[in-house]
Amino acid sequence: MIIDETIVDTNEATREDLLKVHTKRYLSSIKWSIAVARVLEIPPVALLPNFIVQLRVLKPLRYQTGATMLVNNCFFCFENSCLCHLLLCNAGELALERGWAINVGGGFHHCSSDSGGGFCAYADLTLLIIDLFTYFSDRIKKVLIVDLDAHQKVLIVDLDAHQGNGHERDFMHDDRVSIMDMYNRHIYPRDHLAKNAIQCKIELDNQTDDKAYLRLLHNNLKNSLNEFQPDFVVYNAGTDILQGDPLGNLDITPQGVIIRDEIVLSKCIREKHIPIVMCTSGGYQRTNARVIADSILNLYTKKLISCESI
Repeated sequence: MIIDETIVDTNEATREDLLKVHTKRYLSSIKWSIAVARVLEIPPVALLPNFIVQLRVLKPLRYQTGATMLVNNCFFCFENSCLCHLLLCNAGELALERGWAINVGGGFHHCSSDSGGGFCAYADLTLLIIDLFTYFSDRIKKVLIVDLDAHQKVLIVDLDAHQGNGHERDFMHDDRVSIMDMYNRHIYPRDHLAKNAIQCKIELDNQTDDKAYLRLLHNNLKNSLNEFQPDFVVYNAGTDILQGDPLGNLDITPQGVIIRDEIVLSKCIREKHIPIVMCTSGGYQRTNARVIADSILNLYTKKLISCESI
C-alpha cells in the first residue's frame, strides 16, 4: 500500500547540475516555447505561454532528471509484497554499496549535451555517468576502501524500443563507456551517426515477440558483460516494447517485460555482482505503470532487490 510515509519527493535538477552536461546555448534555447515543442515533438506546446511550459512541462522533467542523478535518486523496498519505502537517497552510492537502485522515471535517452528530441529535454543518463566518474575519483576510496583504478567502466544497457542516440552521441569517443542497445530499427530516431558509438547493436524488426527478444537479450547481455567487464551498469528499461504501444511497434507481453528485467538484474547483481541503476524510460499506454510495478515486485520475490534498512 502506498501512503504519504512511503514517498519522498526528489530534488529538482538545478542549472548548475544541468551545466555539467548541457551547453549554455542549449539550456538557453529551451527557454522558448517553440524550441521545447520541437524537443518534445508536440507542436501545440509552441502556442503555450512560456511560464506554463517551464512550470508544467520542463519543471517535472527536471525533477525526473534530479531523480536519475547520483546525488538524488529513488530506491524501492518491499515488505509482505507491498511497497514499504521510497526513499530519497544517493542512488549511485547506494547501488555501489547494495547492488541496485531504481528510478521510476527518467531515462531521457534521446537528449545529448547540445540537443533534445523524442520527448527528452535533459540528458539525465549522461549526467548520471558524469557524476559516477566524479564519484569514483573523489569518494570511492573513502566509501568502499577499494582500489580507485578498479572502478572506471560503465555499461549502458538500453532496452527501450527506440535507439538511445542521446547518450550515444555524448559517449561516442569515451572508452570508459560501452553501450548495448536493442531497439526497433524501423522507428525513430534512426540516427546513423550515433550508431557508431554502439559496441553491441541489436536491431529488431516490427512485431518482434517474446521468444526472439529474450533470446537476443540473454545472449548479447552475457557477451557484453563478459567482454567489457564493467564496474557499473546503467539500465534504461523502457516499456514501450509492450504489445500495442503506439510508438514502439514491438510485440512483447507484460510477462516478457518482467522476464527481461529479471534477466538484466540477475546477470548484473547475482551472477556478476555489478551495481546497477535502472530507469523506466519510455512507455505510452495506461497499462505501463501496472507492468512496471509487477516487474519490480517480481525482482523482490526473486530476491534480486531487498527491503533492508538504509
